[in-house]
Amino acid sequence: MMIERLIGTELKQSEKSILLLGARQTGKSTLVRGLAPDLEIDLADQQVYLAHLTDAGLLRREIRESKTIFIDEVQRIPSLLNTVQSLIDHDRSLKFLLTGSSARKLRRGQANLLPGRLFTYEMGPLSPLELKAEFDLRTALKVGLLPGAYLSDSKKSAEKLLRTYSATYLKEEVQAESLTRNLEGFSRFFEVCASRSGDWMDFSKFASQAMIQRVSAQRYFEILVDTLVVHAIEPFAKSAKRRLVQHPRFFFFDVGVLNGALSNFSASPDRIGNLFEHLVLQSIKSTAAGLDLDTRITGYRTEAGAEVDFIVEIADHLFAIEVKASANIGKSDFRGLKSFAEFHGRKHHPLVITTGERPQRWDDVHILSLAEALKFIFETSTGKRL
Repeated sequence: MMIERLIGTELKQSEKSILLLGARQTGKSTLVRGLAPDLEIDLADQQVYLAHLTDAGLLRREIRESKTIFIDEVQRIPSLLNTVQSLIDHDRSLKFLLTGSSARKLRRGQANLLPGRLFTYEMGPLSPLELKAEFDLRTALKVGLLPGAYLSDSKKSAEKLLRTYSATYLKEEVQAESLTRNLEGFSRFFEVCASRSGDWMDFSKFASQAMIQRVSAQRYFEILVDTLVVHAIEPFAKSAKRRLVQHPRFFFFDVGVLNGALSNFSASPDRIGNLFEHLVLQSIKSTAAGLDLDTRITGYRTEAGAEVDFIVEIADHLFAIEVKASANIGKSDFRGLKSFAEFHGRKHHPLVITTGERPQRWDDVHILSLAEALKFIFETSTGKRL
């Protein structure tokens, strides 16, 4: 089944060369191949990788009459970008389509990457808005929204892909890029993060559980964030009157990858709340990336215990979002939203996202399903019908 990706429109219309970043298995290569490039250079192929690594002039010779050149997994040879820049400067008719699995080297340097010559985009897992009628909440909570897992006809195949994802990530993304020499310590930290995903980060506690130094825990966490495997959600703001908890909250980028890392694909009552929060966050981020919107997502939490799961800022709009893995909403569920309204003191859109299907409204609070909430957030922000 082919799903039309939101970011596809941006890529087709781009007059400049592009760099498409995203975690592995999000569908970057498939999407770019759909743009029918004249030449494809797949650096994931070891033979191709070694050929370009040992011959700096190979790219120039391979282009020949090609005008659209696709380089897959470009982060494996960052120096190729120097050649790409030179080629674009000498021939403005050339268009490069580059993809990267957000390796640390490219991620940290993306702000200054070929300025004026290259547009950078991000791509996440599938969004419910892309799936439309094909979106099924129960399936998404179990296998996530990576295309290969969600669209698989075999539950066994989907689960196997997700179980091997973390091992592949550790081997190819971390070890191959020499992001850390202590792979065993990193692996233990990775397992701790998987078991605590959705929590507020406590570096001292996590370091102790992983049997590593605190400074190593901080560095390993940066690797997870820089490679887009983990999303860090910072506190919304500081206040002299009401001090907010300052540790970031963190989430795996895909529910299925999280379940695979834990070898648990059950959306059981004790897990569904956490899984649904992950799904809501990844869906917001994937949709925002697909529409190429600058989006800031933070969290609100006071020492008194008042919380709002996500504060989403897009353009001039702010959405305070509480996530409830239930169709039954009561007065107590609005405590955090009320606290935030008092703290923020400005106009915004309070919203509760539930597992129910019927939209409701409680005073000024919209109560919506995930799919309807995404439409509300992004139609309100863009003024466009989705």
